[in-house]
Amino acid sequence: MSALSVEHEPENGYGWDELVRLWEETDWPEGCLVEIIEGIITVAPAPSKRNALTATRLARQVDKVIPEDWGVFQNLAGAVPVRQGLYIPDLAVFAHSVLEAPGPANYVPLDEAQLVVEITSGRNANHDRVEKLRGYAMAEVPFYLLLDPWHSGAPTATLYGEPRNGMYRVLAAVKYGEELHLPAPFDLTIDTSVFPGA
Repeated sequence: MSALSVEHEPENGYGWDELVRLWEETDWPEGCLVEIIEGIITVAPAPSKRNALTATRLARQVDKVIPEDWGVFQNLAGAVPVRQGLYIPDLAVFAHSVLEAPGPANYVPLDEAQLVVEITSGRNANHDRVEKLRGYAMAEVPFYLLLDPWHSGAPTATLYGEPRNGMYRVLAAVKYGEELHLPAPFDLTIDTSVFPGA
């Protein structure tokens, strides 16, 4: 069962319900990505062509190995109220039943996700590497795949798993061009050479 409540008030004075109401009711610029990260509503440009292509190529790989009643969703909002977070991962895998269940119309609880994927951009890399890493771990999402074409040195793919006490363990880290294994229930070897920048 998912809990969509928060037990503390953030420093900005807005509680979870007020933040979500602002997120839902404000007339944001069309095409922008609007998230709540640690109690702060953030507005970013739409994903780049490079990120969209990476997401599509990864979604095709993942879709081949998941059960029929699961889906790979792009840009589906997911909530982590205990972190004052409402994230829109580049990809997320959920059972269809999660989206069919009664509840808020505009987001799902992230603690129901099987996998989330973030692809960094030059403007949001630290959100994906730090705040969202903690948020997904706090929600106990089993796997968080961070695709980081902006990593200093070379583009990398890092798989986090085994969430415990709001922290992940690094399960694998590879440079683009190498293979990365996503364990059961996926049991998928991801070919990162198909990602732009590999």
